Amino acid sequence: MTLPGRCDRKIVVDTNVILFDALAINKFKSADIFIPFSVIEEIDRFKRDLGENGRNARHFSRFVDVLRDQGSLAQGVALEATKSFVYVVSDFNFTGLPSEMNLSIPDHRILATAYTLMQQNKGAVVELVTKDINLRIKADVFGIDARDYDPENTHLEDMYKGVKEIDLNPEQIDKFYRDRGLEITADDGEFKFFANQYLIMKDKANPNHSAIGRYDGKQNRVVPLISPTESVWGIHPRNMEQSFAFDALLNDELLFVSLVGKAGTGKTLLALAAGLHKTLDEGRFQRLLVSRPIFPMGRDIGYLPGDVEQKLNPWMQPIFDNVEFLLGADKKAAGRAQELINQGMLNIEPLTYIRGRSIPSQYLIVDESQNLTPHEIKTIVTRAGQGTKVVLTGDCYQIDNPYIDSSNSGLTYSVERFKGQKISAHVSLSKGERSELAELAANIL
Repeated sequence: MTLPGRCDRKIVVDTNVILFDALAINKFKSADIFIPFSVIEEIDRFKRDLGENGRNARHFSRFVDVLRDQGSLAQGVALEATKSFVYVVSDFNFTGLPSEMNLSIPDHRILATAYTLMQQNKGAVVELVTKDINLRIKADVFGIDARDYDPENTHLEDMYKGVKEIDLNPEQIDKFYRDRGLEITADDGEFKFFANQYLIMKDKANPNHSAIGRYDGKQNRVVPLISPTESVWGIHPRNMEQSFAFDALLNDELLFVSLVGKAGTGKTLLALAAGLHKTLDEGRFQRLLVSRPIFPMGRDIGYLPGDVEQKLNPWMQPIFDNVEFLLGADKKAAGRAQELINQGMLNIEPLTYIRGRSIPSQYLIVDESQNLTPHEIKTIVTRAGQGTKVVLTGDCYQIDNPYIDSSNSGLTYSVERFKGQKISAHVSLSKGERSELAELAANIL
């Protein structure tokens, strides 16, 4: 069987790429893009799913159907924007394959497509694009160039931290304390800052003479942090990183805040304390809305009995635990949390119900957002109405979604995309404060 083609670059797309990004084929420029028949079959099985996979499967099917109206998918349909061509090809009747390629296995048929293209086009660049690590390993055995699909590749170690350490002379630090601010122009010269980047200012000669602040991009100056004189719902910042986080969470001008850190660094607790303070104490927002994606850790326990609220309780329990901790350590805390829910001041719900909504004047916290795709993050943030603040929290080392990793998580993606925006701030937290045991476990296990 001879496969068609017009370009010197040939790409075979796996099913999981489409389930991750329904319009992934629009991201490849000047290439022949091959969609094996097995991929179409797998997409057909996913299209009835109610989650993100089902939505992406249906979106992809509609998109390819539009291409079908423009020409023959077997002969190739042009994508004018990217100067590429899309083909849907049979993968059942290849010959001359290695004996290990069992064509009764869908993954092997996808491999066979890439292998056949490689054999028929000796001078061309042939790539298999898949998010399946094992399939990439198998491809390597047969000399097929396989790579992950990651159009917005951001390695976790290179992710924007939101904090920068700079050296100043003692007069500048004294001036910062005296004038409650310091004029600094962020350019390509001595200093380069992003809007709302947190700064640790140290004396060149005396490291103990220091100050911390936030670079205000609107004023082109470093300003002091927001530091409440009293505790916020019983919570005080325990370290410098938490002070940065509290400043971002309590600042009404910052409408998008992301907090990234390992377990026990206080991300969710700080966000909830700030949200309750802004909603109940100051009345700045009409309601505190807390949500999280539903992904089990490890083995799922299957279908749960009861009504919707009872089914969701196990998934939402970490949020309830933190809210009850803030409301008090006694047995009445659960009752007070339920009272806030009954009054409409606090709402805890899964992200499943957020699509299509408009959310005005609310303090929206999305917990465990490392499990979301970039598309899901966009769906959530674009729900924000006038006067709404969105806070994302998560740990990019604890991803339970099988279709993403730390480099293409929606949380990592949003941190980089919102970097330097004047209404956003980001803080990476590294010091655990939950307990000595929790901190030790996070570091050595």
